[in-house]
Amino acid sequence: MSVSEKKKFTPEVVLNNLRLHRSILDTYGQKSTYKFIIGINLLLISIGSLFYTNDLVQKLKERELRQVQLYAEGLRYALSTDYDEDINIIMEIIQESTSFYEIPAIYVDEDNVPSASKNILFPPNATLAQQEAILKDQVNQMALEHAPIPVELKDGNVGYVYYSNSFLLTQLVYYPYVQLSGLFIIGFLAYLAFSSARKAEQNRVWVGLAKETAHQLGTPLSSLMAWIEYFRSDPDFDNAIADELEKDVKRLEMITTRFSNIGSEPAMKTEDVYKVVNEFITYLRKRVSTKVHFHLENSLPDGTTILMNKNLFEWVIENICKNAVDAMSGVGSLSLSIMPGQNGKGVIIDIRDSGKGMSKSQAGKIFNPGFSTKKRGWGLGLTLAKRITENYHNGRLFVKQSEPGKGTTFRIVLPG
Repeated sequence: MSVSEKKKFTPEVVLNNLRLHRSILDTYGQKSTYKFIIGINLLLISIGSLFYTNDLVQKLKERELRQVQLYAEGLRYALSTDYDEDINIIMEIIQESTSFYEIPAIYVDEDNVPSASKNILFPPNATLAQQEAILKDQVNQMALEHAPIPVELKDGNVGYVYYSNSFLLTQLVYYPYVQLSGLFIIGFLAYLAFSSARKAEQNRVWVGLAKETAHQLGTPLSSLMAWIEYFRSDPDFDNAIADELEKDVKRLEMITTRFSNIGSEPAMKTEDVYKVVNEFITYLRKRVSTKVHFHLENSLPDGTTILMNKNLFEWVIENICKNAVDAMSGVGSLSLSIMPGQNGKGVIIDIRDSGKGMSKSQAGKIFNPGFSTKKRGWGLGLTLAKRITENYHNGRLFVKQSEPGKGTTFRIVLPG
C-alpha cells in the first residue's frame, strides 16, 4: 500500500465523509421545513387575498345598490311630475351614472309589464315581441339575485326595478378562485420541480458515497487476504480460524461489489429465491446474538426462481434483518416467510421481528434518508433496501404491520 493510499483510507477521512453525508441529509430536513414555511406563506397570501377581494365585492355591491336606488328614485320622480325638461335632465344624469357601472336594470310597471331597461343586450333585428320575452326572462333571473326596488307612483300604484350585478362585479366575485387556482398550480409545479431536483441530488449523493466506499474498501481487503494466506502458512495456526476469516473477507468483497453496482445497471440472473435467502440466513445466524432465534418458512414450489441481482438482493435482506436484530436488542425471534405472490405470480417475503415496533408516524418515515429510530445509526440501510427493491428489481418494500411493543413486519413483493 502506498503512502498516498494510506492517507486516503485514514479514519479521519472516513469520518469526514460520513459527516459530509450526514450534513447533506440534515439539509434535506431543513429544505422540508422551508417547503412547509413557503406553503404556509402561500396559504396566508391566498386567505388575505380572498378576504380583501370579498371586502371589495361587498363595497361594490353596496355602491351598485345605491346607483340602482338612485335610478329607481329618478324613475319615480319622472313618472310623478309634469315638467318634461326637468325630467329629461334628471334621467340623463341617472342613466349616465348607471351606464358607468354597466348595471343591467329593468323597470316593471304596476301591471307587471317591463316598460324600461338599462344595459340589456338584444339580438340584432329583434322584434318587439322578442325583446319583451327577453326582458321577462331577465326579470325572472334578476329576481333570484336581488330583491326588487319598489317605485311608488303618485296614483298609489307601485312599480319595481329589477337589477343584476354588473359584469365588473361578476368578474371580481370569481377572481379570488381564479387567483387561488393559479397559485395552486404554480405551487404544485414548483413542488414537482423541487422534488425532482432533490431526488436527482440524492441520487448523486448515493452514487458518490457508494463508489467512494467501494474504492476505499478495496485496498485493505487485498491486505487482509494476504494476511490470511500468511496465517495459513504457519503450521501452528488453526486453519479453521483462517477459514472463518476468509468467509468474512469474501463477505466484505461482496459488500464492495454491492457498492460498486450502485449507480450502474446491475447484472440480473434467475436465482432460486429460497436458496438465496436460506444461504444468507445461515451466514447471519452465526454472526448475531445466540439469543435471536431464526425461523424460515418456505411455501414456494421447489426450484422457484426470480430474476434478481443476488448480491444486491441479499443486501436488502441483510439491512432488514440487522434492523430487526437491533430493534430486539439482540434478544427475540426473527421469522421469514416466503410465499407465492397474488394469483401465483411473483414472490412475497415477510420478515417479522419481536422487537419494540414503531408508531404510525415512524413507519411512514422509516425509509426516508437519515431517519432512524436508533440512537446510533445513519438511517441509510432501509433507504438503500427500498431503492434496490424498487429501482433494480421492480418490486415493492413496505411496512406491512407494526405496533409499539409487539414488533414489526416488513413485506417484500417481487414480480414474477
